[in-house]
Amino acid sequence: MMWALVLLPLLGAALSWLVPDNRRRVWVLPVFSLAQLGVSAALLVNTPPPSPAGWIWLDPLGKLVLMANSVLFTVCSLYAVGYLSYRLKRPNRVLCASLLVCLAATSLVVISQHLGLLWIALEATTLTMAPLIYFNHNARSIEATWKYLLICSVGIAIALLGLFFLAYSTIVAKQEVSLLLPSLIRDAAALHPGWRHAAFIFLLVGFGSKMGLAPLHTWKPDAYGEAPGLVGALLAGGLVNCALLALLRVYQVAAASSEGALFQQVLLAMGLVSMAFAAVFMARQSDFKRMLAYSSVEHVGIIAVALGLGKGALFAGLLHMINNSLTKGVLFLSCGNIHRAFNSKSTQFVRGALRRTPWSAALFLAAFLAITGSPPFAPFVSEFLIVSSAFGQGNHWTGALFLLFLALIFIGMASTVLPVVLGEVPPDLERTRYRDAAPTVLPPLALMGLVLVLGVWIPTPLQDLLHEAARLLGGEA
Repeated sequence: MMWALVLLPLLGAALSWLVPDNRRRVWVLPVFSLAQLGVSAALLVNTPPPSPAGWIWLDPLGKLVLMANSVLFTVCSLYAVGYLSYRLKRPNRVLCASLLVCLAATSLVVISQHLGLLWIALEATTLTMAPLIYFNHNARSIEATWKYLLICSVGIAIALLGLFFLAYSTIVAKQEVSLLLPSLIRDAAALHPGWRHAAFIFLLVGFGSKMGLAPLHTWKPDAYGEAPGLVGALLAGGLVNCALLALLRVYQVAAASSEGALFQQVLLAMGLVSMAFAAVFMARQSDFKRMLAYSSVEHVGIIAVALGLGKGALFAGLLHMINNSLTKGVLFLSCGNIHRAFNSKSTQFVRGALRRTPWSAALFLAAFLAITGSPPFAPFVSEFLIVSSAFGQGNHWTGALFLLFLALIFIGMASTVLPVVLGEVPPDLERTRYRDAAPTVLPPLALMGLVLVLGVWIPTPLQDLLHEAARLLGGEA
């Protein structure tokens, strides 16, 4: 049944490629994404045992990523029906097929217990996202696509070298030669320390570039700024989760060896650096879609800080992964609506969105408050737990810097968002044909509802799953 997570989207991709009509083709997306969501829910409730060779299994960490990605992709596929109705003049065959192949690849990342197979699946997500970023077919989008492919491919190649080093460390240590996660965790302490250390460095750099940790984030502003809103949502809320899961697999091995503390310290430093980069580059940002790219850099930094702190912060970091995924979906889908309504993403022209697109502007404003850690939304809960853990562990400098960067980012983001939403519409601005409508408003509204619910109540099954996943990383229950 776990293979259905991969095979169903691939079947949908083949079908979407064969459907000749632009209008009908888009309906393949929600049909197969809902089917995949149903399979995901069934697997979360009744998880089958590992495959005979141990390559395929859905552990608690995989369940969290599967849950977040399946919900986000389903919402984005429903949104795509309304979005593509405004883009009928542009062929969408490649877009629809690539989206579904990407869903299959992300699902394979989630269920892979072999680091080599996980690497292949992660590389597949890189390749399938490229044509999605290039969907607008202009000079800026092709530049963004090449930058994305170049930097992410170099990063994933560095990660491959890390896997080679990790495998070689088992040979030198005369252990079982395997990249299966359970074997690596069992033998982690006995692996050759030199090759193991080199492997961890290369894997952190490689998967960190895919996540967009600073200073490895340089592909994000262009890719997020030029991709359609629904593609930006999947990049920031879905692909980041897959890269994070790959990093968490390495974290598991590091925690089982003698280098767990060093790995945590490096993650803590990279997390704070990412938050600092976001605070600097978000100030006075004139392109509100690029601003969301720096917000993504901030939040992968927040998760890295939680991983670096360890212990109780691991629960909060995993919760923040889910919260960030859902909130980024609202931000990118609503800002995509505003972009179409004004035919611009520059704050010089986009003003007074509440007057032209009241629903989308209200969602954009609410999601801005959520993503910056304002109560009663879900990111406030996870960020509060992370900073509480920092001070509780006596790591006062980390807690103080964390709060400082959050304050600076709030101010920088507000200086862009508030004029866009609350300002006056420029009188000479051309009026486009886009209007807020149910197909493009209800999907982000549903996500915003989830963000609000998780801010006031975390269901017990989700809490239990988060605790199980944190224990896999060595966290406290």
